[in-house]
Amino acid sequence: MFDIKRFGAYISRLRKKADMTQSELAERLNLTRQAISKYECGDSFPDISILIEIADVFGITLDELISSGHPTLKEAAILECAVEGQDIYDDLDKQCISDIVNIAPLLKPSLLDKMAKGLAKHGIDISSIVSLAEYINDDTVIKLLENATYDTINETLLERLIPFLDGNSISIIFQKILEGELDYKLIRIMLPHAEYIYPQVEAAVLFGGLDEKALTILRDYESENDGLRHYDKGKER
Repeated sequence: MFDIKRFGAYISRLRKKADMTQSELAERLNLTRQAISKYECGDSFPDISILIEIADVFGITLDELISSGHPTLKEAAILECAVEGQDIYDDLDKQCISDIVNIAPLLKPSLLDKMAKGLAKHGIDISSIVSLAEYINDDTVIKLLENATYDTINETLLERLIPFLDGNSISIIFQKILEGELDYKLIRIMLPHAEYIYPQVEAAVLFGGLDEKALTILRDYESENDGLRHYDKGKER
């Protein structure tokens, strides 16, 4: 697993071996001294566009530089391809997900979006989508949901994911609840973000599509909101 602290310490050792100050290295890379300090402390990671420049400054290969962070083989391959602008995104599969999740904080949303679109073809688990949601664009999250597997979803995961979803995405999850694929208790997490499902829940219970206990969730929600019905029929996010 890529270790940003190890990577930063390696840059620090290279700089000292070259008898350079942080300011001198910053000038060579057209950065600030503070940026170099953060890299060396492992508080931030350089934009991948300058990794080749860093390697050139110290006369090492890109592979040596990336390897200093002790990445997995797949992490290293993804990072190198990203730096060199190679398009590997269509070749990604479900076995790459944990590697992508690990290095997601190091990559720009635009790069992760391309990777996610490749993964979308394979129907990745929703827990992985939750892990990526804060790093990728909202429309990419929605695209991943279309082919996602929901075996691991629970209230905690949905609570983390739902702020990134639009009305259509919430409807996908709600439909799976109606079809019995997901626990009706997830409705509790959905209501504050999609009050328009309130009458749909009532109707589903009335016609036997949902457990009657789902009404308890509605009543509790009403109670928490001063007994008011805060929804507009037909309203969607």
